[in-house]
Amino acid sequence: MNIREAFVIASRSLRANKLRSVLTTLGIIIGVAAVIVLVGLGDGIKSGFNESFGKMANQITVSKVSGSVIGGGVRNLTDADVRALENPAQAPDVASATPVVTGTALATYDQRKYQTSITGSTSDYLRVSDRGVVVGQMFTPAQERASAKVALLGPNAVATLFGGDAGAALGKQVRLGRANFTVIGVLESNGMGDDAALVPIGAARSYLVGGADTVNQIIVKATSPATVQAAQDQITRTLDDRHHIGDPTQRDFKLMAFQNQLDRMRETLTFLTVFTVAIASISLIVGGIGVANIMLVSVTERTREIGIRKAIGARRSAIMKQFLIESTVLAGIGGLAGAAVGVGLTLGAAYVIPKLAPNFGTPDVSVPALAVSFVFSLVIGLLAGGYPALRAARLRPIEALRFQ
Repeated sequence: MNIREAFVIASRSLRANKLRSVLTTLGIIIGVAAVIVLVGLGDGIKSGFNESFGKMANQITVSKVSGSVIGGGVRNLTDADVRALENPAQAPDVASATPVVTGTALATYDQRKYQTSITGSTSDYLRVSDRGVVVGQMFTPAQERASAKVALLGPNAVATLFGGDAGAALGKQVRLGRANFTVIGVLESNGMGDDAALVPIGAARSYLVGGADTVNQIIVKATSPATVQAAQDQITRTLDDRHHIGDPTQRDFKLMAFQNQLDRMRETLTFLTVFTVAIASISLIVGGIGVANIMLVSVTERTREIGIRKAIGARRSAIMKQFLIESTVLAGIGGLAGAAVGVGLTLGAAYVIPKLAPNFGTPDVSVPALAVSFVFSLVIGLLAGGYPALRAARLRPIEALRFQ
């Protein structure tokens, strides 16, 4: 019996038991579809993550270490440190260094109060921190130099002081601490700095947090993600020299490269994707068990047929080939149906998710996942049909013809 005849016989057997065939392939359909959908969602999450945070891959934050004592006193980060880091001769791989001062203040408007955090920085702050505004605009370099009393409020402060109406906040006088500031913008929500009010660094020092030239943080941008490590080395060397640090364990500052955080998050997302796909693959194994079970039933039902075929000269290999092809065709049909369902669900998710959750990332059909899951379904069908086919091939003609 050639391959073509075996396919014809297998197709007839499957058509003769349509409902049983559909129920048998259901596990494989679910498994293949689940793998395709989960890989697509995982790729969407990773692409959304890279789009949201990839621009910050070359960001390094320099912070003061509280309580460090060098030469009998606490040494702060200063504006002079910022200027040193911006000097190409000392740190050639540093593109920019932006000072940040922080504190807290009570924000008051029309008898409404909100305890807000204060961020004082330069007019470059939004650019280097990759943040935008909902309405209004960032303060200008001229306003920064003049220490103008202008502020961009965080969304939490707007929710309390103006009932969440960002447009209503523009142009209003809000009291921060003991000084009145004009609201010129409302910051976008980023889930981390939603409490902060952003003001020019000079205004923050003069009216809110104090300090003549000290800073709490320096946001450093490396020239590219590839030069982050070199920039870190240059920052460390420059500040060690300026702060007269000989023992690295006694540094009064610390560095945090955002790229390291991104790498850890990417590793976590990859692990979660692999883990969920592995769980989904269990459905394929369950589907394979179903195929093996139904093939054993088929062998039992067709024992007399097998006996007749062997009695008229059918070889053991022909019988085995027939049942292997039948189980593989059954699994292959399930794999194709599962692939169609998985692609359809992924495309549907790619249409719906960006509207419901714009920051989630758009799911995408993964061709490798599609190919691997389909091939895996065929392999499962082949393995699941192995024992039933071997059992059928070993039947003796006399015993098979006597079977009732």
